[in-house]
Amino acid sequence: MTTRTPFPPMKRPLIAILRGIKPEETSEIVGALIETGFTAIEIPLNSPEPFRSIEIAAKMAPADCLIGAGTVLTVEDVDRLDGAGGKLLVTPNVEPAVISRARDKGMVTMPGVFTATEALLAARAGATGLKFFPAGVLGASGITAIRAVLPPELVIAAVGGVSDKNFSDYTKAGILAFGLGTSLYKPGMTAAEVAERAKTTIYAYDAAIGA
Repeated sequence: MTTRTPFPPMKRPLIAILRGIKPEETSEIVGALIETGFTAIEIPLNSPEPFRSIEIAAKMAPADCLIGAGTVLTVEDVDRLDGAGGKLLVTPNVEPAVISRARDKGMVTMPGVFTATEALLAARAGATGLKFFPAGVLGASGITAIRAVLPPELVIAAVGGVSDKNFSDYTKAGILAFGLGTSLYKPGMTAAEVAERAKTTIYAYDAAIGA
């Protein structure tokens, strides 16, 4: 059986994707998200000085928060992420060497998949969970169909085209984890604006799962 880093228990398995955030904004915006109830933060590597922002976020976040990187493409990126204190690795693709290296470092891994072939390859590589992207194209029914052939312990997250407006489309199908990008954060937004969107998102999520 493939060993995989377990996904930590979370009241709400929601990942805030802060693509484009700058280091000088990180502390205030990440702080606002954590205060609102988010416990997973992804800073994509195509953001300005991403490893610096990840280090800032990792140092300030409580121990139960999952801080890491998105758009991770190489083993070298995994090593840099580890050096910055990141514990979450999200990729746009399935690269077994990247998944394996991150798993060896104890990271939670969420590679991006769209097909059953990609999903099963990621599972064999030891991924913690799968990021179905773009979820808006696959839809809940498409993800559910692929999920039928996957190891049941895998965390399934829908990313891309998912927001507070359509959580229920997915939660009705038993898909409870989500990555949230532009519906939550866009470059240039203030911490107060992000906090307001975060509150709306959490309210909608709790309503969708019947909390």
